[in-house]
Amino acid sequence: MTAPLRWGILGTGWVAHMFCHDLVANGITIGAVGSRNLDTARGFAAEYRVPAAHGSYAELACDPNIDIVYVSSPHPFHAPHAELAIRTGKHVMVEKPFTINAVEAQQLADLAAEHGVTVLEAMWTRYVPHIVRIDEIIAAGTIGEVRTLIADHSQKLPADPTHRLNDPALGGGALLDLGIYPVWYADHLFGPPTRVLAVAARTATGVDRQDAIVLEYSGGRQALLQCALDTPGPNTAAILGTSGRIAVDPVWHDTAAFTVYDADDAVLERFDPPINGRGMHYQALAAELRIAGEAGPEDVMPATTSVRVMRTMDAIRREIGLTYPGESAPGVPATVTS
Repeated sequence: MTAPLRWGILGTGWVAHMFCHDLVANGITIGAVGSRNLDTARGFAAEYRVPAAHGSYAELACDPNIDIVYVSSPHPFHAPHAELAIRTGKHVMVEKPFTINAVEAQQLADLAAEHGVTVLEAMWTRYVPHIVRIDEIIAAGTIGEVRTLIADHSQKLPADPTHRLNDPALGGGALLDLGIYPVWYADHLFGPPTRVLAVAARTATGVDRQDAIVLEYSGGRQALLQCALDTPGPNTAAILGTSGRIAVDPVWHDTAAFTVYDADDAVLERFDPPINGRGMHYQALAAELRIAGEAGPEDVMPATTSVRVMRTMDAIRREIGLTYPGESAPGVPATVTS
């Protein structure tokens, strides 16, 4: 394998901390961190023994000692900050959701192709051991034809109206922060839906606090998804097939255990993966293999998948009537005419 990539961390929020903790614990190279505040960047760098700290995102993007930039700024800034790095010739991994809407997602994918760099969404669940093993079980036909996904991602999160989760201008709400996981997993199992149904409840600030989503697919397959930011949930997932089912323990989108049952409810397999940190380093390793040309197309979630998932997210927002500032309609930037 070629030399390991040198990661640059754009943004110093709690997700960036979790990501860097897993990178450091697994020997992945962090070359620099960038923040809007130099002191913040220096403090972050000291915590993770990062050799360089930058007081602006532009300085980080231009750092010649960085190969790939991890973008962990608030949702509405994913696209412009990823673009900043792409235009300096850097590969990019963008936190979830990939962008605010599918128009931005396609523009980002096109820009990366134009500049000959790789852009990937940080959908770390795609790479954790239990999801990889579930893929193998489904491919082997162990539970027959998969017909249904039932998945919840609900948490009791800060209720402060000034918190970014409750701020429409920062892409707040349950769907983009929490719902992205089950919506992505439904896409992973079934592809794009043929029909989207959804209902939601709003907070006083106007963001969605709770969403119930039904996605229909060819052949009558279905995904029943739930997310909420003001109620703790079971955070489990169930994959139902014609010959059995897979029950994934809490927290299903994290590094989790699962049980496989046959049609008579007899246990076929219990999978309890080893845990080394949260498991966010698997996506970094996959990105490095992809960029080195050592990963097959099945090993990495491509930007085309992220664009497709964002189209489904846009369709859900149309169902619930959720428009963010800067959009003329759900999923439609104000500068785009239809």
